[in-house]
Amino acid sequence: MKLIPLLKNLVRENASTFVSMLLLVVVPVTVSSTLAVYLYQYQDIFRDLTIWQLLLYFLVISVTMALALTPTTFVALVSGFYLGWQGFPGVVVAYGIAALVGYSLARLIDHGKMMSFLNRFENARNLMQELRNQSWSLIFLTRISPVLPFALMNFVLSLLQVSRTRFFVASIVGMLPRTLFFYWIGTQARDIISLLQNPDSGRTGQLLMIGLIIISIGGLYFVFDRALKKALKNASAKN
Repeated sequence: MKLIPLLKNLVRENASTFVSMLLLVVVPVTVSSTLAVYLYQYQDIFRDLTIWQLLLYFLVISVTMALALTPTTFVALVSGFYLGWQGFPGVVVAYGIAALVGYSLARLIDHGKMMSFLNRFENARNLMQELRNQSWSLIFLTRISPVLPFALMNFVLSLLQVSRTRFFVASIVGMLPRTLFFYWIGTQARDIISLLQNPDSGRTGQLLMIGLIIISIGGLYFVFDRALKKALKNASAKN
């Protein structure tokens, strides 16, 4: 099958999946900008929350992150600014819940269509199987990167159809370094608008972000390269 007709079939048969993935990139930027203005106008809204109000807050951010309404970096900065370190465990758990909700929604939207399409081709099927075998490393490396959109990665990683328990744990562990970093920045800020427009991470913070990106890119390259080699080896062995 030629490449152009193949791509046309891929897009036509998975249109809803691709549209959803596009929205997961565009929507968070738009919503977070609007929320920044609101938070500036009502800066005392999160002061002195009760335990039930805190739980409601964590539930809400779990949903908004899962639906790509708020970026995870935005949530970490805002939570650190308003809640202080007492809110950090709740934010970490909220990330995990958001990952599970996003994973489930992606499976619901896709209905396995993308995997069914890829399974028509032996090499693609073997590659996906190898990636599934290395899913812990794959999930961890995508989560540790500060530049890969959280909600979009939920959607992409759901295509591997890994267990929800592994997805939940690997997502939390992978998100922890950058969550801790941006949360700390939030706790140090004095003004919410300045914090969201220009989080001052300093030279050490910038080096940390670059380091996480390098680890993510290098690790993902290694995982994909190893998976591809194994997939091709298995295909040649069968032939």
